[in-house]
Amino acid sequence: MSAPSSTPTDAPSAVVPFASAAAASGAPYVEVPVAYDAILLAGFGGPEGQDDVIPFLRNVTRGRGIPDERLEEVAHHYRHFGGVSPINSQNRALRAALEAELARRSIDLPVYWGNRNWTPYLEEAVTDAANSGHTTLLALSTSAYSSFSSCRQYREDFARVLIDTGLAGTVTIDKIRQFFDTPGFVGPFIDGVRDAVAGFLAQGVAPSAIRVLFSTHSVPTADADRSGPREGDPRHRDLGEGGAYAAQHRAVATVVMEAVAAAIDGADQVGWDLVFQSRSGPPSQPWLEPDVCDVIATLPEHGVDAVAIVPLGFVSDHMEVLWDLDTEAMEAAETAGLRAVRTPTPGIDPQYVRGLVDLVVERLEGTPAAGRPHLTDLGPWFDVCRPGCCENIRAGFKPAASGIVP
Repeated sequence: MSAPSSTPTDAPSAVVPFASAAAASGAPYVEVPVAYDAILLAGFGGPEGQDDVIPFLRNVTRGRGIPDERLEEVAHHYRHFGGVSPINSQNRALRAALEAELARRSIDLPVYWGNRNWTPYLEEAVTDAANSGHTTLLALSTSAYSSFSSCRQYREDFARVLIDTGLAGTVTIDKIRQFFDTPGFVGPFIDGVRDAVAGFLAQGVAPSAIRVLFSTHSVPTADADRSGPREGDPRHRDLGEGGAYAAQHRAVATVVMEAVAAAIDGADQVGWDLVFQSRSGPPSQPWLEPDVCDVIATLPEHGVDAVAIVPLGFVSDHMEVLWDLDTEAMEAAETAGLRAVRTPTPGIDPQYVRGLVDLVVERLEGTPAAGRPHLTDLGPWFDVCRPGCCENIRAGFKPAASGIVP
């Protein structure tokens, strides 16, 4: 597919704080080599024991004034699993897999891992990097899509950490592009859906009686509508309801289903939907819908006998996958009398790990946008976020790395 053309800058007076010299111009793609000296693996974080659960949830909801009794309503998801989120162990495994792949390619870059909401915190990772003499960092966040919570909030945390640690004049942080439509990320989902559909067909289920539900984290509708470049920006596109966030998921789901249809006779008759999960806002606040469990309940009336639940918005099997899909959605399928399977997340699938390192290499080498792999017409996404990308309408714009100041 053709890539968007890259211009020297979309905004001659662009300011990109906390950036390497190559990214500071504000050009959407950094097409010159950059001598990064370390990778910053940025995760969400999660509790690792019962005593951690409420303090962790306070961190996640900081500034929103949510009392502990309401947090306890969410805490039972973690308490069901002994108060331990799998996300930290998964990021340890991802870090090790990245280090192994970098070593295999003779790329001498250490990987520092830090979280937004629990230990090890980003502050620790960035400070450790600086103390070791690594000051030109390339961040890789464990989130593939564009929205406030999946992109800009990480960028705001990078800025906050540099300011709070006093390293803003010493350390720079650039960020790899959102990787929703890269082959390494999409490949494991194609494999999972193909295997699920083939399994149902082998059980005698008709293709038209199979439904694939691509599930992702719901976000406030106002945030979704503001994801991606804003209206008035040269790179803005009207992507419909849900902005770039929903459009990216729809585009990737389309690619997955086209690949499965090409691989399996009759699979072009399998229907699919984009659904949402894990909403946490008040009932008065609109969030993206429909909910995965609500959709599952309606499938029998549409002649569906089997459902494949695909965690398209998630890179690993963390709590939203284990609870919202493996527990609640699977229970909904059982209640509806449906055969059901939940397909894998990328995790540390070798093609995913290779793809992440490919994204690092593309920045080390300054690969032109036209030469960057992407599977949808929306990509390749930007190296440097545009001025109004992914605004949080409730909090406004805070300082953020890896993007042009609004």
